[in-house]
This record gives sequence, C-alpha cells and structure tokens, in this order.
Amino acid sequence: MYNPVIMRRLIDALADDTDFFIEQVQITAIVFDNSDDVTIWATTYFDQESHFFHLGLPFQQLDLLLRLAGARAEALQEDVADALATVHEWPCLLEYTTDADPPVPLPNVALKLSCTYPADEPFEEGEEGEEEETFDISMDAESEEAAEYEAGQPHNIFYLEGVFLRVEP
Repeated sequence: MYNPVIMRRLIDALADDTDFFIEQVQITAIVFDNSDDVTIWATTYFDQESHFFHLGLPFQQLDLLLRLAGARAEALQEDVADALATVHEWPCLLEYTTDADPPVPLPNVALKLSCTYPADEPFEEGEEGEEEETFDISMDAESEEAAEYEAGQPHNIFYLEGVFLRVEP
C-alpha cells in the first residue's frame, strides 16, 4: 500500500528565488486544462526532507519528461494519449499515488527550475476616482497560510528551465 509522508512546500525550502536544480523527482499527477499547458504535481527529496511542488509546462516538455520515465515511459505516454482522446470535462487529472499507479520516478534526471510569482497588479486599470473593491480575509499574520497569500511572494509553482541527465560510466 502507498504510504503518504508529510511533505513541505518546495518553495519554503529555498534560500532565495534564483534558478536551482532538483533531483530524485517523482511525478504524482498530470493535470491538463483546455490550453496547450500542463501542470505536473511532483515530489522531491531536497535538503534532507520530502517536498512537493507544481511544475507548469508547455505540452512538448511533458513529452520529454515522460520519455525519461524509464520502464514506465511508454505506459505513461499511452495514459496521456487516452486521457486527451476521451476527456469530456476540463481539467483532466491523471493521478499516480496508489499501489496500482505509484508515483513515477525520473531516474538520473536533474531539473533546473525557476520560481513563479502571483500577479500583484490587476489586469485592467480602473478609472481614476473609482474605488476598488476590497475583500478582507481575517487571517493570523503569523500562520503559515497567511504567508501563502502575501503579494509578491513566489508560488509553489515552478517553470522548467532545463533537463539534465546523469551519465554514469
């Protein structure tokens, strides 16, 4: 039986928001929306602890990662093709968290990731003199959840900057 472990957000383990590398990545889910983008939910062992993160990808980069999934590569590519051919509702989720479908390791792969940030400014500028609507969420400023909503703080969603393979003699 698959035993979940307590995990932290990867973004909370980073010293700063520069690009960085991670190894020991396991894919736990693939999420498709109705665009050309895909989100990978994954885990990694970083700084002697298990962490989870989300990875935003264009569809072509998903295919690259799936080809690096070792013995499960072909089955994963078939899962993705079947899901996209039969999806009736978006988003479409392929989950790998059970004994029957365990997390998918990416052996000998290092990913170079970069942080993403929330939009701090509204997309549409209001007219001058128009009051903006505000919504106050009364949250304890010391709680972990409050830190998640601070403007300008990086999200636990990353972009893929590069894929590197470990070549062993």
